[in-house]
Amino acid sequence: MVRQLIYISTASPGFQEAEMPAILSVSRRNNALRRISGLLMFDGRRFLQALEGAPAALETALETIRADPRHRAIVVLKDRTVPATEFGGWAMAAHRFDQTTDDLVAAVENSVRNVTDVNVAAQFLQFARRDRVAA
Repeated sequence: MVRQLIYISTASPGFQEAEMPAILSVSRRNNALRRISGLLMFDGRRFLQALEGAPAALETALETIRADPRHRAIVVLKDRTVPATEFGGWAMAAHRFDQTTDDLVAAVENSVRNVTDVNVAAQFLQFARRDRVAA
């Protein structure tokens, strides 16, 4: 069994998208050490992230996330146990919003194809669609 945690947060004022490669690099390294996998999306204003792994490892990761001043208003949308990872075995997959809407939605559809909770899958797809249309 694997714990799955989904949260959304808002980038702090002054956060620059240029910081994303460093965030991903550190996240991938830390997540690999903790055996955490997941998906991170950022639309220029908000982060939507799925994390999967052992309960204790996710608790440590969540503490780190909550202490990070680069974002605020962290809301846990889902915290559940699943039989196996649903977002893939990546230390941290990421989708950027510089793709076309169709390409981004296709990439997210591929990322959530094994997600058993239709509401979780829909949340990631809506995040991809809504913000690209508004851009």
